[in-house]
Amino acid sequence: MDIAFSSKKLKKQLSEAKVMAKTHGPRRTALLKVIMTQLRAAPNLGIFAPPYSPPRRCHELKGNKKGQLSVDLDHPYRLLFKPINDPVPMRPEGGLDWDQVTAIEIIGVEDTHG
Repeated sequence: MDIAFSSKKLKKQLSEAKVMAKTHGPRRTALLKVIMTQLRAAPNLGIFAPPYSPPRRCHELKGNKKGQLSVDLDHPYRLLFKPINDPVPMRPEGGLDWDQVTAIEIIGVEDTHG
């Protein structure tokens, strides 16, 4: 899958091991490395769609984060991203067509519950 980042700073935080460890600590860094590797290797987002998403629980967000997705990290933190295919693939009955998403933009790492 193609991966873009919302800023150069975020790209550095999620691409360079030393910066990642300093920014996120050892536990979250280990989880981020696995998730980033999985995202890069995936042909599309469909392999992360429920019910295939455990244990990291990839899911679409609601409310003011509608259009974004998150993957669980260490509680309460999540890796946030959004599809950037143009146009964003949608199912005829509504909702994101996960199997057609081949490009995402990483938005950040944050607590989505606060």
